[in-house]
Amino acid sequence: MGSVQRAVRLLERVAEHQHGAPAKQLARETGLALPTAYHLLRTLVHEGYLSRDRGLFFLGEAAERLSSSAARQKRRSTVADLLARWRDTVGAPVYYAVYVDGEVEVKGVSDTAASPAVAEWADFRETAHAHAIGQCLLSQLDDAARRDHLARYPVRAITPYTVRDGHSLLRRLERVGRMDPVLERQEYALGTVCAAIPVTAGSTAAAVGLSLPAHQADRLPAAARQLQAEVGRLLGSLSLSINI
Repeated sequence: MGSVQRAVRLLERVAEHQHGAPAKQLARETGLALPTAYHLLRTLVHEGYLSRDRGLFFLGEAAERLSSSAARQKRRSTVADLLARWRDTVGAPVYYAVYVDGEVEVKGVSDTAASPAVAEWADFRETAHAHAIGQCLLSQLDDAARRDHLARYPVRAITPYTVRDGHSLLRRLERVGRMDPVLERQEYALGTVCAAIPVTAGSTAAAVGLSLPAHQADRLPAAARQLQAEVGRLLGSLSLSINI
């Protein structure tokens, strides 16, 4: 344990020196004997946590991977906290999805035992035309990208309420305003109504959505507006985490 602690201290010191630092300086700053510091530094270089160039030590690829992994985990935790906050505010399950490389990717879902999320009984990626999240993402694409998506995932009936064909869907998407919520009633799952609002960061299309049981359909427009207001207040935080 003592060796691990000393190695971590060396890593922390190296991280503080953007332009590298020699072993003697690192030994002095960590209070380690020079032979001990040399031994640990050589081990850290061998394992890829440090690199050495002209007598100076820098963070290595393994340390950078650890840093990136920690940053991703922090972003995931931030998004999870936001989804839980919005879930409690609107009183409904909340979803977060992005459109990346031609695919719908659901990045987060927050629900409760009393208000469970919609079960993915038909692949969300293949049924973007049928659910509010997918329609919201498609509405943010240009016409060519929409047609490309529908060529790969043709419109098909999921329920009796699903849009019937690609032409009808494209016309519907054209009428969606840039920041308008998208509402969907039982098009993906019978007994469920959904809404989604667009969140755009650069060239990435994203959406935050909610679902309600069909008997609460009259709540849907107001809940969508409430969710949109909540997301608007914290848009800066979400934008930083758009590609978790």
